[in-house]
Amino acid sequence: MLSETKLSSSSKLLIGLLTVTILVWWMYVLREILVLVAFSVLFSMLLFPLCHRLEQWKLPRTLAIAACLLVSFLIVAGIIALVAMQLVDFSDTFPAFQKKGENFINTLQSWASHNLHISRKKQVTELRNQSINLLKNSGEIITNTLSTTINSLSSALLIPIFVFFFLLYRDFFRKFFYMVFGRGHRNRIDLIFRRIYLVVQGYLLGLLSVILIVAGLNTLGLWILGIEYALFFGVLAAFLLLIPYIGIMIGSLLPILMALITKDSPMYAVGVAGVFMFVQFLEGNFITPHIVGSKVSINPLAAMIALILGGQIWGISGLVLALPLVAILKVVFDNVPSLKPFGYLLGEAEHRR
Repeated sequence: MLSETKLSSSSKLLIGLLTVTILVWWMYVLREILVLVAFSVLFSMLLFPLCHRLEQWKLPRTLAIAACLLVSFLIVAGIIALVAMQLVDFSDTFPAFQKKGENFINTLQSWASHNLHISRKKQVTELRNQSINLLKNSGEIITNTLSTTINSLSSALLIPIFVFFFLLYRDFFRKFFYMVFGRGHRNRIDLIFRRIYLVVQGYLLGLLSVILIVAGLNTLGLWILGIEYALFFGVLAAFLLLIPYIGIMIGSLLPILMALITKDSPMYAVGVAGVFMFVQFLEGNFITPHIVGSKVSINPLAAMIALILGGQIWGISGLVLALPLVAILKVVFDNVPSLKPFGYLLGEAEHRR
């Protein structure tokens, strides 16, 4: 009897591992459509309160959804317009920026020649070789870049269409789950949907609050240091928080380069790096845990594993989607008795003194 029990447990474990393996494989194979659907579902949840309010005001559902999408489009267009204005201002000062860049390169060459004993002739030769190699590979680089950009834009254009139908057919999808799991589980299904909605809403609104706070701190720090285009660089780095852990680091590279080229002392670049390190410390240890952590109760280890897996399976999109998707999984696990141990594993651990 004991051997049968052990065999049964081993069989369950094997079936579970095979199921997870197959799911991960399909997630990778179908990554383009799944990423599109995942983003569309999140945006649908974000727009649902406005859509529901408009419907309560006796506006037909289709018109309410269209109004929500129009508001979203205007917000996105406004952000793009602000970025474009900053880029236009930046292009006006490009000649001066280019001249300072050339002076910086000359200074760097002199430093390498004096301290590293690398002659200018050797530096120029190496630079020419690297330029030739870059030109040889430029065709492939441009082709890949254009292909990636076109695919991203085409997917982005499909998101509003998916959002429209997810909001339009939300009752239809709910009835589908009733049919799959049976009417007897209707209350539990409603509870799961309600909790998923609250978790995702809390996460998205909390993330937006964090981005606004970090944008303000970044801009203030860069403004104090006298870095040009402080608002643009501060907001850009804040929006890169959508890529957890490394986003703000990527966003700090441009202002550091700006400081190196436009300022007389390299200490300004050190100051910029210090500002972003300090803001990242505040964001990771105080701002995000306080604002978002209370909405998504996932322990740091599970979050890190989810981010790594998300990045490997879905790339940058996986890094952005990992935390909200794991939060949704935790809600499902917590409300299904047979899956509660997995929900406990994803949740915050109890610390003993």
